[in-house]
Amino acid sequence: MSKRLSFLVCGAQKSGTTALAAYLRQHPGIHLPKTKELHFFDDETQAWPEPDLNALHLHFQDADDDQLWGEATPISLYWDPAAERIWRYNSAIRLIVILRNPIDRAYSHWAMEHRRGNDPLPFAQALEQEEARCREALPLQHRVFSYIDRGFYSAQLRRLWRFFDRDQVLVVRQEQLRLSPQTCLDRIWHHLRVTPSSSVTPLELHKGDYNHEMPPACRERLRKIFWQEIGQLEQLLGWDCSDWLRS
Repeated sequence: MSKRLSFLVCGAQKSGTTALAAYLRQHPGIHLPKTKELHFFDDETQAWPEPDLNALHLHFQDADDDQLWGEATPISLYWDPAAERIWRYNSAIRLIVILRNPIDRAYSHWAMEHRRGNDPLPFAQALEQEEARCREALPLQHRVFSYIDRGFYSAQLRRLWRFFDRDQVLVVRQEQLRLSPQTCLDRIWHHLRVTPSSSVTPLELHKGDYNHEMPPACRERLRKIFWQEIGQLEQLLGWDCSDWLRS
């Protein structure tokens, strides 16, 4: 078998994957393409289950022979068929998942799409109409309007664990990468089995410039939607996420 990707940052969107990719590029033993988000495993134009691997591998032609290949496409965690496609591509691949408070993630996601002109609705209306609007993409998931749906992380993690051993999937918190990047990266170097690097430059990328804070009524609505999900996540990962419901 020809050389393949050794790892994938597969999610979650708006959780610090851009900063993480930038940190990974600083490691001499790792090659990430200049293009973040290759969108290979969620590419519905590929002839699955026999995709054109050249379309993926051409992004790595500049890599050194001894470098690990990896990339970051955060929709891969959310996209229903992606986990099986990744497993068929390389069942030994190492996965990195970075998770953010789903309440804040939803607002950051909407703010990005609103700023791009992809969603003209105010946040409150976008939440109210999400289910109906997402049906427009059936039988696939909606790439734009899935503000709430993408925050149900526990089901997405369970789907990964159906295909991959748990020790192949490293799950980290966005707060740790932002506040203690070296501690977080030490875990990632160990996970990827590369020589630890302590010379990374601290970054603050895509912090999210919002013209307005999230409306309090929307935050309360999302708290009610996600409190049970956050409890499930705490049980699955042994985390204390009580601050996600307070913030």
